[in-house]
Amino acid sequence: MNTKAIARYGLLTAMMLILGFLESRIPVAMAIPGVKLGLANAVLLYALYLMGGKSALILMVLKVVLSGLSFSGLSAMMYSAAGSALSLALMVLLKKIKGFSVLGVSVVGAVGHNVGQLAVACLITGSWAPMAQLPLLLASAVLTGIATGLAARLTVKHLGGGNI
Repeated sequence: MNTKAIARYGLLTAMMLILGFLESRIPVAMAIPGVKLGLANAVLLYALYLMGGKSALILMVLKVVLSGLSFSGLSAMMYSAAGSALSLALMVLLKKIKGFSVLGVSVVGAVGHNVGQLAVACLITGSWAPMAQLPLLLASAVLTGIATGLAARLTVKHLGGGNI
């Protein structure tokens, strides 16, 4: 890996960590645990579309581990890892399907993140009770996925990476 690539990974990782930290300070919906804006996902979408799936995977792992160690702890890291892994896997697959825009990929990624986290909650509790949150989380995922997809599209456009 060359110096330019290392600098790019460092910059994008820092951006995701800062966005994740700022997002944790925004009270989106206190009544619905787990609802987040997903701002760092715009950076992940940028990486997926302009750098490829392998680079997006590296950035996702860096974000999960570093934000977990820095801000949230091991328990939250498990939830984040499950949600992020499912989200990225779905986004990589859908990106390859003709007809899916970055908005569609982003929305499915947001939905996947919520489903992955709820799956871990079900495993930990040994109950399906956490799935009661699914309808609210899916509705918020659609809205935040659209916002994140638009942010990614604008970022790529303004950084000269073309249209996605």
